[in-house]
Amino acid sequence: MKHLSFGSGQVLARRTVLAALVSAALGLAPAAVLAQDYPSRPVKLVVPFGAGTTTDIISRIFAEALSRPLGQSLIVENRAGAGGNIGSDLVAKSTPDGYTILMGTVGTHAINPGLYKRMPYDAIKDFTPIAYAGYTPTLLVVAANSSLKALKDLQAQAAKPGGVSFASAGNGTSGHLAGELLKARLGGEMVHVPYKEGGLAMSDVMSGQVQFMFYHPAAVMPHIQSGKLRALGVSSVRRSIAAPDVPSITEQGFGEFDLVPWFMLYAPAGTPAPVLAKLRAAAAQVLATPELKTRLAAQGLEMRDFKPEELSAFNRSEISKWSELVKRSGAQID
Repeated sequence: MKHLSFGSGQVLARRTVLAALVSAALGLAPAAVLAQDYPSRPVKLVVPFGAGTTTDIISRIFAEALSRPLGQSLIVENRAGAGGNIGSDLVAKSTPDGYTILMGTVGTHAINPGLYKRMPYDAIKDFTPIAYAGYTPTLLVVAANSSLKALKDLQAQAAKPGGVSFASAGNGTSGHLAGELLKARLGGEMVHVPYKEGGLAMSDVMSGQVQFMFYHPAAVMPHIQSGKLRALGVSSVRRSIAAPDVPSITEQGFGEFDLVPWFMLYAPAGTPAPVLAKLRAAAAQVLATPELKTRLAAQGLEMRDFKPEELSAFNRSEISKWSELVKRSGAQID
């Protein structure tokens, strides 16, 4: 009688078939079987911007926090370029198994769809939201020695010949579009001066070469506290927890003004529901902890209570809002 021998590949194949048969006998879908052990290895958290950026800092805070309830490390991988499109596209086209997720932003998932003529991914169809990570009200800042003490002063200066100029970290960024909305609210002449990155823009605002800019609290608060910048308003409807003494633009009587950069965790579309459930439960758990709230607040982040099923509708509404501003600004990238 001949004895049959099997190579390692054949043994693995037989085990896979047997596992599938057992799963079928128990009435379990393959995705459910895989999800039972999820995560069995480290999870990659893609950051579509460079190291040291606000998105990177926030992502590393989340990666550390999420590793505890998930029982696995989250490895942060920076994939910068094309306004966040490169890293986002990598996740959109990755295997939807929960082992590659994205820290998306208002840029990658609301502004870019209207800003880029050709997008490599669909911000809605190619992703499934996991959790809303927070938002950052931006501060409208001027040089501390500027003659502009309030928004009404800025409005008066903009009405004069030559008007005013405002800086941003680049065409189509949230700071640029906030400036365009302010121009529509206040009237007059406001000339946009785009920079390659926000730090350079902020330096020229401090020196008085450019009159104002919108930027996030984590970057501007140290300069406000040291007496180099002054804040005239906040871009959210409510005041910022980072600068509670600064009135919002809305409460200063210039109409509803609610433009805030935000951050959201995404998985690729098609990720199994049980895997999504584990990711969402882990995110909800850490977002409820005082420790994480304190660490995010130090970066100027504020929370908003969203149910998972509300996130896609929110994302669609944000695309509509920001696309209208992109159109008004005339900004477009090939």
